[in-house]
Amino acid sequence: RGGRTQRYAVAKVGVVGTTGWGTTLAIVLARQGLDVWLWARSEDEAEQLRSQGENTRFMPGVPFPPNVTLTSSADEAFHRAELALFAVPSRTLRDNARRVADSLEQDTVVLSATKGLELRTGKRMSQILEEELPAPVRSHVCALSGPNLAAEIVQGKPSSTVVASADEKAARKAQALVTSTRFRVYTNDDIVGVELAGALKNIIALGAGICDGLLQGDNAKAAFLTRGLAEIARLGVAAGANPLTFAGLAGMGDLIATCASTLSRNHYVGEEIAKGKSLKEIRSSMVNVAEGVDTTAAAVSMAGSLGVEMPIAQATYKVLFNDVALDKAISELLGRPPRPE
Repeated sequence: RGGRTQRYAVAKVGVVGTTGWGTTLAIVLARQGLDVWLWARSEDEAEQLRSQGENTRFMPGVPFPPNVTLTSSADEAFHRAELALFAVPSRTLRDNARRVADSLEQDTVVLSATKGLELRTGKRMSQILEEELPAPVRSHVCALSGPNLAAEIVQGKPSSTVVASADEKAARKAQALVTSTRFRVYTNDDIVGVELAGALKNIIALGAGICDGLLQGDNAKAAFLTRGLAEIARLGVAAGANPLTFAGLAGMGDLIATCASTLSRNHYVGEEIAKGKSLKEIRSSMVNVAEGVDTTAAAVSMAGSLGVEMPIAQATYKVLFNDVALDKAISELLGRPPRPE
């Protein structure tokens, strides 16, 4: 797998990110017969993955198909690639984009599978890619988002997702490459809404985990999810999104999956906070990144600049970063003046 010279007469895909999600997408695309190259940031990491034949850190027990090549060379990974897929934490996307930018072909479609906002700027992932990638590639940037729990997808369980782009041709090409009989892909021209829905729903997932951890009941959780969806849609619309996007797979669909599943990292963080653990403790115990934490800070800042009221996000921020007690945060939310729905 490390030094394969045979070239397949099929589409080539380069994947940035030996994360759980990046590994899952690489495996799923390879199972469809595509020529997949998984780019590691160092030769030591690439060699370790080759020798193990699987990603023991993030996806143990799931072997790499023979048509997945592990490489630390960006030129090898993206030479003549039809699709460059980014699946890294939001904090590292900009750096990763810079590292591979010069290796991308001018006609390569770029697909972000990262759900988050840049903490410092509040920018969406596609905006970062458009800033860091060469001019000819920027118009081909797409975003993938939906109810996509990696552990279920890699097991071949049915799932659906959305590829969004302002470039319809690029979105359709990404759709054709990624879709399969077990992974149904839709397109959407509202990249702002799809990206914001995928990122902001993680804030609500943190609160859903707190609800479950405190045994607040299904009524409370249902009300919380409903009001949470209204809140993140309100911010999305203010940022230029189509409100209907938040009723689709990238919005409500992802919200349901992330707030209900024990596989959700953000839900897990919320449950652990409900147990009295500190954010530092929880983060240090996790292998994967819970994007909702940084997204909460970015969203509160964005809401302030756009003049959008986000009581749930603000309460979550206070719990995460200001050490406000959960009972006080809940009381403040429930004690807000009554108003029309």
